[in-house]
Amino acid sequence: MKKLTLIFFSFGLLFIATKEVSSQPNAALSPIDKKAAQLLKQLTLEEKIGLLGYQAKAVPRLGIPAYNWWNEALHGVARAGKATVFPQAIAMAATFDESVVQSIGDVVSTESRAKYEMAFKNNSSIQYMGLTFWSPNINIFRDPRWGRGQETYGEDPYLTAQIGKAFVRGLQGTDPSRLKVAAAAKHFAVHSGPESSRHFFDAQVDEKDLRETYLYAFKELADAGVEAFMCAYNRVNGEPCCASYTLLDSILRKEWKFKGHVVADCWALDDIYKGHKVVAGPSEAAAAAIKAGVNLDCSDLLQNEAPVALKKGLLTPLDIDKAVLPVLKTMIKLGIVKNPDRTTVPAATRVNTAESRALAKKAAIKSFVLLKNDKQILPLQKKKYRSLMVIGPRASSTSALLGTYHGVSDNLVTPLEGIVRAVGPETLVQFEQGCIDEDSLSYGGIWAASLCDISIAVVGLNPLLEGEEHDAFLSVASGDRTSLGLPASHIELLKKLKKNGKPVVAIVTSGSAVDINAIEPYADAILLTWYAGEEGGNALADVLFGKEDPGGRLPITFYRSVSDLPAFDNYSLQGRTYRYYKGPVAYPFGYGLSYASFDYRLIDRSLKIDIASDTIVFSIAVRNTGSRKGDEVVQVYARYPLIERMPYRELKYFKRVSLQPGQSQQLTCKIPLKQLKKWNSATHQWQLFPGDYSLIIGSNSLDERMQISFTIPN
Repeated sequence: MKKLTLIFFSFGLLFIATKEVSSQPNAALSPIDKKAAQLLKQLTLEEKIGLLGYQAKAVPRLGIPAYNWWNEALHGVARAGKATVFPQAIAMAATFDESVVQSIGDVVSTESRAKYEMAFKNNSSIQYMGLTFWSPNINIFRDPRWGRGQETYGEDPYLTAQIGKAFVRGLQGTDPSRLKVAAAAKHFAVHSGPESSRHFFDAQVDEKDLRETYLYAFKELADAGVEAFMCAYNRVNGEPCCASYTLLDSILRKEWKFKGHVVADCWALDDIYKGHKVVAGPSEAAAAAIKAGVNLDCSDLLQNEAPVALKKGLLTPLDIDKAVLPVLKTMIKLGIVKNPDRTTVPAATRVNTAESRALAKKAAIKSFVLLKNDKQILPLQKKKYRSLMVIGPRASSTSALLGTYHGVSDNLVTPLEGIVRAVGPETLVQFEQGCIDEDSLSYGGIWAASLCDISIAVVGLNPLLEGEEHDAFLSVASGDRTSLGLPASHIELLKKLKKNGKPVVAIVTSGSAVDINAIEPYADAILLTWYAGEEGGNALADVLFGKEDPGGRLPITFYRSVSDLPAFDNYSLQGRTYRYYKGPVAYPFGYGLSYASFDYRLIDRSLKIDIASDTIVFSIAVRNTGSRKGDEVVQVYARYPLIERMPYRELKYFKRVSLQPGQSQQLTCKIPLKQLKKWNSATHQWQLFPGDYSLIIGSNSLDERMQISFTIPN
């Protein structure tokens, strides 16, 4: 292990804790601002209120059409008919590849533009066919019991921010004055279960956890220009998120200088008086939300109750103006006002194209995480295995491809279909479901599997067992889980297959951490495929038979048991995620195997500081030492001084590289010093604390290939 020492001298104000708040004076009004201000002057009070709900009312005299703001695009255009279905969000994070995620966002925005054009031609403002998307979900997946964790980018704030920004760039485009679609970062803030109590739950978090973990990615997306924020159902430290002056006014608007709009989650404003019971009734809830900073409502409460609140003196016309102005700006940026932008390319030809399906396949391949590969049984050699048994309740399941908040496609390829296509008619393939989730007594296909050269067992969870409340209707906990366990029948199926004495490859579908240890003794190889999207079966076949390397990495820790964790409703980070959990794990954050092997080499023994940009710069070389092409994800973690409540280690850089056998690639790693700042709860500011630091370079959060040490003086 290499250790370098860097002594910091004075770099001006580098080490002085400062609030990172812009002090620049307001710029001159932009054309968007001017147009929105002109529209605002021409609108009547009644017309303004009509624009505050997700079913916005038309103002024909000003060229404002009726518009439905409610659209979803978690991993493809959702709930709007045919669209490309990409891997679930947690799988997108597992790629550790921002370029792929940005490309997915770009396809989503292209398809949504096409669908909006088709709806516009039919004079329709139907839900799910618009240009304003309530994605991405950048909540921190702090506990594997949360059913909606699959919608997130994992447990790490830095990874979540990088993947989230890439997706938003793809969705919105790069011109802030002319949006392809409008993205919304949700759910602001501190929202990650339990599902059963989200409408009345009060998440208690201290300032340090709030700033360093729960708000980190939201701040990054705000700085990157995300158009909207969606406020959450829950309370944070006593304040309902959608009526929180702390979150919406003090932090989002004043401190972060956010200029976009805030939308309340669907019927979250009802929760202010029904669930949280902090105001007397609906008109008081409307007033509280608008005064705190809500601009748009995913219900009709604001449209119905704002007039009542005005009559009661709870709101003023100026409050309504302030609320509706950001909404008008978004509509102008999207081209909704007056003449929506249209292209000459026929709309239908831009949806679910061959190119978008190829991207869905590429993303799925990059997301697969190889957890076990005994004696390098994978990739499978077709000549060696002339007869295959494809077995398991997820082998022919389309539900296990789709995840939650999904679109639909006529190109869904299950694992069974993908394998059959790949091996062709010359290979004997049998299929049996093997078992069902609810019955651990009855099994089929075991004898038939004994006659085959190998069994490929597709087991795991599906979105009926984990997801949002009501949607995951087979969940015993309102969409959440009470354990990490796989269905008992799936484990028993693998046991029975193992007794045949033939090789067994286990394919595991899931949107979260599961107990892999329960099946590990009975499988020669284990591949985690998440909810892989419409090309999941084809992607799986390419990986199984060696056409592609998996190379995905875990964006979450796989614990041994939920008994190792604090209570689900405890929002303190102590004892959670790789950053604050010291106990033994089944698989660490960032873990994943490859068909290749890699070594690392530090290029330069001296660590450099770019004073102009306050950035740590160093270079490493990565070499494929194996005999096959493979993907490596280089990860750099910071280890902090021994100060109370510092993370044990924390991701600060990652880069996915694809290398041929013997090939090397040099990476120049740049880590801004501000990324090492932590929140000082005494001064309520970010601070670069003095002390001894290390940068740990490896292939997962517990792998220490190289270490670079340096000191920040007092």
